[in-house]
Amino acid sequence: MPRRKCRPHARRGEISRGLRNRPIRVLPARLQNLREVLDEPVSNPCYVGPQRVGGQNVSMKPRPLSMEDPLYPSSDGKPLAENDWQLWAILDAVGALRGHFGDREDIYVSGDLLIYYEEGNPRKCVAPDVFVVLGAPAHRRMVYKLWEEPKAPDFVLEVASRNTWKEDLGPKRAVYAAMGVREYWLFDPKDEYFDPPLQGLALADGVYRPLPARVYGGLRTLSSAVLGLDLRLEGGALRFREASSGAPLPTYGEQQADLRGERDARRASESALEQETATRRAAEARVAELEARLAAETGRAS
Repeated sequence: MPRRKCRPHARRGEISRGLRNRPIRVLPARLQNLREVLDEPVSNPCYVGPQRVGGQNVSMKPRPLSMEDPLYPSSDGKPLAENDWQLWAILDAVGALRGHFGDREDIYVSGDLLIYYEEGNPRKCVAPDVFVVLGAPAHRRMVYKLWEEPKAPDFVLEVASRNTWKEDLGPKRAVYAAMGVREYWLFDPKDEYFDPPLQGLALADGVYRPLPARVYGGLRTLSSAVLGLDLRLEGGALRFREASSGAPLPTYGEQQADLRGERDARRASESALEQETATRRAAEARVAELEARLAAETGRAS
């Protein structure tokens, strides 16, 4: 992602001090353009009710729609992505995961949203390209404040760009570890900065360790225990698949193509129905005209 004014400069110890004695929580929502592009429907912004996540009850308290907080702005004025490879990688990942978890009110999926991790210090923030929180209500947000949310993200994916790949490997990695992000993933859509271009890391004893890869269907595949999904590159594009069945999750682009197909089919059906209706009405008018003529001829004959 492009450089941000609120780059994570803090060291792990410094972050830990900021989070100490404070429940770790998370909140998502930053640049409006990602939400507008995805055209996400609002899913119960005041969701309430206990849910079971990981075998534990998680209480979801009512929360009104977030408003812009001048102390914790939702945008730094930077573009969503530096190039089309990065843009579509983010859109496809967020779209696939939102589609997969769309019926879960207790799973929050977002991307390019500012996460503030130290109350009172707006410089302590980071904006993951993609992240998932298991146990946070799925309503829309302006930003994600750890001290106001149930927990930190469980899954984070950063998509490499020329200006941020070093941050992805260094400062951001330390921030996510201190926050307790269970899985940290790196994807290089142009295969320029990371080797291999897709990497998964799991947090163990405060340190990220590489996830093992396997060959499945002739392709290098990694598994996310957090999401219950497999991740792999297909034609250079990141693909999420069901771990049990291997079925692919439709990407944002594929979802849009399906919607266009459904829209075109609906329009064609409506056009055919309109044509049929017009033909029937013309026939009815012709019959009425002939009946009127017949009645007139019968009247004259009598």
